[in-house]
Amino acid sequence: MSLSSAPFEPTTIRQNRLRHIWIAYPAETISALFLLVIALATLWPQLLTSIDPIVADPLQSQLPPSAEHWFGTDHLGRDVLARVIHGTRYSVLIGVSAIGIAAIAGSFLGLLSGLVRGIVDEAISRFLDVVSSFPDLLLALVLISFTGPGTLNLIFALGVASVPRFARVVRAQTFVIAKSGYVEQAKTFGLTRFVLVTRHVLPHAIAQVPILATIGLGTTIIQAAGLSFLGMGPQPPAPEWGAMLAEARNYLRVAWWIGVWPGVVITLTVISISILGRRWQQAFEGRRQS
Repeated sequence: MSLSSAPFEPTTIRQNRLRHIWIAYPAETISALFLLVIALATLWPQLLTSIDPIVADPLQSQLPPSAEHWFGTDHLGRDVLARVIHGTRYSVLIGVSAIGIAAIAGSFLGLLSGLVRGIVDEAISRFLDVVSSFPDLLLALVLISFTGPGTLNLIFALGVASVPRFARVVRAQTFVIAKSGYVEQAKTFGLTRFVLVTRHVLPHAIAQVPILATIGLGTTIIQAAGLSFLGMGPQPPAPEWGAMLAEARNYLRVAWWIGVWPGVVITLTVISISILGRRWQQAFEGRRQS
């Protein structure tokens, strides 16, 4: 190989690696690229559009998709694309926050139940049974009926409804790990209970929590959109995806684009999250079996 071609070798290797990833995992690659756009819309929506999603212009109402308004305008003359982009922040952050609350609370309850046992384990198990007896969406709706509509109440309700799925997994893993040989061996070294739990039990007990959170995020986003559609989430004129669908339901016959585009983005977001989550789960289970 000549010296002149040597500097281009890393670029060629990188391109071949990217091509291999695209060929081997096309669905995962497309999902990752789409979620990258969703992340940009969540963190910096101004990078994708400079149009204010709240300002109305009655003279521009119900315009179909065009070069000026790619997704058209709604019944108040607001740009639908701008509202979809800015609405990403509401929908995604609601889902992430609710899953974060569920993961933290569920992991704590599962770890406590698996370590303390006795009456504490029994009390936590009965609490999880009660929460699990209700469908997540129904339980969240009941909680919001007591706390009232709003973004924070929606996050709290969805978080509480998702706690059992994390608590049961962490509890089961804690039982197994606490009886494992390396934990018993660690006890012979005279480690304190705190060090034993934080260093040897906790990391293994919560190993599946990030995977469960990723898979559950898509479901939570759908539930958040459904409750917002019923008026339980962010209130108008906030451009949340579910609220946009609620506003568009009376105009589907004359302006289909008002409701179709938020629905398409919700669907693609959930599918992309599910694809990456399932792939991560398969990789985790493959490493564990090996």
